[in-house]
Amino acid sequence: MTSNAAALAARLSVAPMMDWTDRHCRYLHRRLSRHALLYTEMVTAPALVRGGAVHLLAHDVSEHPVALQLGGSDPMELAQAARLGAQAGYDEINLNCGCPSDRVQSGTFGAVLMKDPARMAECVAAMREAVDVEVTVKCRIGVDDQDPEEVLPEFLARIVAAGITRVSIHARMAWLQGLSPKENRDIPPLNYPLVHRMKAYFPNLHISVNGGITSLDEAEAFLSGGLDGVMVGRAAYHTPADILCSADRRLFGDGPDSTPEQAVRDMLPYIDAHLVAGGKLNQITRHMLGLFAGRPGARGWRRALSEGASRPGAGPELVEAALAEIEALAQQAQAV
Repeated sequence: MTSNAAALAARLSVAPMMDWTDRHCRYLHRRLSRHALLYTEMVTAPALVRGGAVHLLAHDVSEHPVALQLGGSDPMELAQAARLGAQAGYDEINLNCGCPSDRVQSGTFGAVLMKDPARMAECVAAMREAVDVEVTVKCRIGVDDQDPEEVLPEFLARIVAAGITRVSIHARMAWLQGLSPKENRDIPPLNYPLVHRMKAYFPNLHISVNGGITSLDEAEAFLSGGLDGVMVGRAAYHTPADILCSADRRLFGDGPDSTPEQAVRDMLPYIDAHLVAGGKLNQITRHMLGLFAGRPGARGWRRALSEGASRPGAGPELVEAALAEIEALAQQAQAV
């Protein structure tokens, strides 16, 4: 994939989310949108380079366009990890400069890197030198007591000087002291105007906005307002049909819309193959619980999957039966 094609896909991306955006989740999301850019969970460079955990790079060819997000703070180690990601076939390698978790802080990477822009620039320069695919950055607007109006422009200037042409900005501060990672996703106030100002300051930098975006209407507003991309997190996970089913038509100009019903049917062979390989049904169906959010029967769908998928011997027939209930309710609604 060319960098231009990756940038086009980044008009809408699904954020990297720990414990959520694994390969099964991404396979499902690709059934809903052909064009949105998908991200892995953050994979740490030490896990790949020192731990040999290359199984974390496994993905299905149908997931493309798909990006690998790395965490780390050692330039040479990140370069090696980026090389492994490129060899595994990822279309983009992203450096996490925004995660506020204690685990990430103890490794001096994630949002902590925003306190050390010189090291961060060394990291991305080393990664770019190591691979031919595009290297990108995901960051916050600042950390702790930093002034985002001063810190963010300097941070972006550093990464642009290091050769970065695309960045995703979570429009909140990261408060490393006093807030949990979960609280950091909600409590620091959103500052979308600052992200827009960054686009004015850096017109040639592809900027995606992240944080608090819950609908395609909001995504369209950001794009029409001059930003290059929108990255959606929890809404894309909890209500994936609302975000992804009409995204190809509305944001990429390429219909028709997908449906969650067809996505479920398309998942059945994948589920079969996973079970034959020794996997468990709930490893996949846990990502499918929100497919019919807001629809008649959504609660029954969630209950059937969450209660039944972990039972011994549970297979695709459980998913088919739950889908039949949803479709029967839809037919009843149409007949009224």
